[in-house]
Amino acid sequence: MPNLPVLTTASKHEILEKVLDALEKKFYKPELLGAQWKDAVASHRLAIESAPTQAGFEAAITGMLKELKTSHLGFFHGTAQRASSRAALSATYLEEETNYGKRWVFQDVHSGGAAATAGIEPGDILLSVGNEVIMPPEHPVFPMGSTSQVEVEDAKGSKKALRIDVARPKGKKLHFVEPTLVEWKRLASDIGYLKVAMFPGNVGIDVANQISSAAAELEGTRGLILDLRGNTGGGVGSLRVMSLLTPDKLPVGFSLDRKWKGDLQTEKAGFGRFNSIPATKSGLWLLAVRFLPSMVQKAPIVLESEGLGKRSFQGNIVLLVDRHTASAAEMIVAFAKDYRLATVVGEPTAGRLLSATSVKVGHGYRLALPTGSYHTWSGTVLEGTPILPEIEVPFDWKARRGGRDEQMERAQSLTAMG
Repeated sequence: MPNLPVLTTASKHEILEKVLDALEKKFYKPELLGAQWKDAVASHRLAIESAPTQAGFEAAITGMLKELKTSHLGFFHGTAQRASSRAALSATYLEEETNYGKRWVFQDVHSGGAAATAGIEPGDILLSVGNEVIMPPEHPVFPMGSTSQVEVEDAKGSKKALRIDVARPKGKKLHFVEPTLVEWKRLASDIGYLKVAMFPGNVGIDVANQISSAAAELEGTRGLILDLRGNTGGGVGSLRVMSLLTPDKLPVGFSLDRKWKGDLQTEKAGFGRFNSIPATKSGLWLLAVRFLPSMVQKAPIVLESEGLGKRSFQGNIVLLVDRHTASAAEMIVAFAKDYRLATVVGEPTAGRLLSATSVKVGHGYRLALPTGSYHTWSGTVLEGTPILPEIEVPFDWKARRGGRDEQMERAQSLTAMG
């Protein structure tokens, strides 16, 4: 942890009050801040204000925030030089019983990311980071701008010592080794395969252009496997994927904050529509002008597919998802299910989809909090509700260690029959 000013009891009290004030004013679901929440605050207050260390103070605030049981909620210092393990690694993992007891087992390892570059593969068992044995529920943490020594057990049962390199922050933002965002290839039986690891950027121009390039290469195939496993979301670039599923412009969904009090059934048809990602950054100012009235009025804006026309693979698409498919990636899955544009295969998704922001709460600390709930066009609110696949194929880490991707195998058989 970087050197920080020592917090007194008074300053810890001040930060806590600013956290509570921000939640009262901005938290997306004020009904969760009732008597039960106030009791939780009271029960955590002493531990927060008397925490002997900076780390203990942060952990105590985080423990209190967990009482709200919602995603997109966090507390951190602006000079934090750490990245979450999944972000740092560009990989996901799950808790499994192994020969070492309960351990983290890697599930999704995105090409080009830090984990893949180090040689980690799906099914590998995480044993230690540095000199510390890592066991659930403790998650590994990777300092920014440094190399961490990691030990895993690979598919052959051999222990491997690996080096994980995590990049330094760029300016005030945390930075990490970004994975290969978009991958594509043609499979047997003239089926296309398209994998998107994440959707960086608020508008997502770069990733949208890469998706379009991939789609052009796959034109002429008679089916498509769209792999969103391990995709933890991001920005509006996800709209380009939705626009590959249908030739038409179809409403997708919208976010509502706590201030909007209208009647959805009668008013949603009149909401503004975002239905085109510009090809270059020079087009962003046109978006700003177009949506300025909605932003001033704080009116909801509906995402709508772009109407990019007919594709050869439409009508025979399989979406691959797992427990780590979240946020903007879940918007794609919900859209596909609402309009029956694809068959969803894999595991139930994460059920984490809220719009969020962060606010300053004093002494260099920030509170990240959800400010709006996402609604599909059909009226479903996805937060806390995993999307169930039509065909459930659990991740079998032992089979994956043996070289079999059973979810992918099922997707291929479905598209081949289609």
